Amino acid sequence: MNDNDWQAEFRQVWDRAEKAWHTGRKTPGSMFNSADQAFLTGIGCSTQELFDFVDDCQRYNGDPDFATTLAVTAIRRDYLLKVLGGKSTGRTATMSSLPAKSAEVDGISWLPRLIVKARLKLRGEMPADLMYGCGGDRPFLRRMNTTLPKFLELVRDSGDDDRRIVNSVKQTAGLG
Repeated sequence: MNDNDWQAEFRQVWDRAEKAWHTGRKTPGSMFNSADQAFLTGIGCSTQELFDFVDDCQRYNGDPDFATTLAVTAIRRDYLLKVLGGKSTGRTATMSSLPAKSAEVDGISWLPRLIVKARLKLRGEMPADLMYGCGGDRPFLRRMNTTLPKFLELVRDSGDDDRRIVNSVKQTAGLG
């Protein structure tokens, strides 16, 4: 499936999900049909992940919007296909394995947790009750003068080099 095909189908799934949300179907199980589930799995997006994006978009005045969701999904899809060879790792992280929200690096709280969340998102290992791009991540990244997709790309491109990520965030935010 080429980029235009999957992106067009993703848009259709998003549009149906928004309609479902407005009719009161506000769970992943009621929002997506089996064809949607199969499509999303194939591009490395769980129904829970897309539900979270759609739900937040509706509840927070379009934040995150479709374009942001598409960009994040495209980065994850690319990682799934090119790095993971199209195969799931078969792992799911636990909430207790994440740094605390208050954990800091170079005086910046939230960043250690977000780095871990971004890596989990890339590998498709997010627990169902965790969202990359949640209502805490988006304001944090705005304060750091970056976006969900740009941060995900930074983490992808930095591999295991946390210092590169921290220094880049600090530079973008004008903190050093």
